[in-house]
Amino acid sequence: MPIRVLHVVTYMGRGGLETMLMNYYRNIDRSKVQFDFLTHRDFKADYDDEILALGGKIFHLPNLNPFGSAYLSKLNQFFKEHTEYKIVHSHLDCMAGIPLKYAKKNGAPVRIAHSHNSNQVKDSKYLLKLFFKQNISKYATHLFACSQEAGKWMFGNRNFSILNNAIDAEKYVYNTDVRIKMRESFGIKQDEFVVGHIGRFNAQKNHNFLIDIFAEINKINSHSKLLLVGVGELQDNIRNKVNCLGLSDKVIFAELRDDVPQVLQAMDIFVLPSLFEGLPLVMIEAQSAGLHCLISDKVPIECKKTKDLVLQVPLDAGAKYWAENILKYAHLQRRNTFEEIKNAGFDIKENADKLSDFYISASI
Repeated sequence: MPIRVLHVVTYMGRGGLETMLMNYYRNIDRSKVQFDFLTHRDFKADYDDEILALGGKIFHLPNLNPFGSAYLSKLNQFFKEHTEYKIVHSHLDCMAGIPLKYAKKNGAPVRIAHSHNSNQVKDSKYLLKLFFKQNISKYATHLFACSQEAGKWMFGNRNFSILNNAIDAEKYVYNTDVRIKMRESFGIKQDEFVVGHIGRFNAQKNHNFLIDIFAEINKINSHSKLLLVGVGELQDNIRNKVNCLGLSDKVIFAELRDDVPQVLQAMDIFVLPSLFEGLPLVMIEAQSAGLHCLISDKVPIECKKTKDLVLQVPLDAGAKYWAENILKYAHLQRRNTFEEIKNAGFDIKENADKLSDFYISASI
């Protein structure tokens, strides 16, 4: 019988964290380790069918409320009823310790808190998140992070292990034929310059500034397009801004996609002006596709896993400066970066074996 590991998440949509988990799930030896998921939404999410097909179980709790007696009671009841889980792996960032507290209370011996970001949006919940962040080490037996910055921000001076945001790099290798077909499917001319971005429409990803950048690009090179992949709560706001700037025929809202390796082939450059990140999975994907990437100075330079494909630009340099730097990459050739990504330790097959070995040894 395989070891069953319970992953605690918000829900299994097509975000970076969830896609990383699915990469591991698809490639881990499921005769030895099986994944189950405790979610905090009651709807069916993008990866649910695949999880069930791979032999996983999905459990649902109400939205996380650290002060809600009804929520905490259901969380406690879940772990009281499911003492079969010896390993609980929490992916709730600052709130990771909340389920681990009840896992500990009900006897789960291995409790992992996993940091996926190096900061949080400074909204009305920011101070609350910082408070709960301090309590994680009381309940976690192991600390994981996607990068050094993410680990230091979440766990301070405590010891933590890096779990790479690994991918099946071979699927992303640049292919001219795929590029032509994908451009045709989006209505993009083969000679147009395509700026690409993949990310949820939320404050962290900084789409508002990205649109400002593209507006400046379009002033200099009107033969350009912006390809946006993702959905989110700010998507309508960004659509309105695009319309107000008269760019509606230049910006493609591609929504959620299950063919990201192919979509990346259609782009000429990848831009990530985020306000903060851990080590974004999409940056590994973009470099694996041979794309030059411009990232903000709030994105850890740790994400640079190729010789010359990543340029870091200050956020406060302004949209015009970003645009001028992006346009320098308009005619550069793509290359096969598979060996670079593999040698950097980000190919999924080796990483899945390492994670499997960890779970097995930790459960003994």
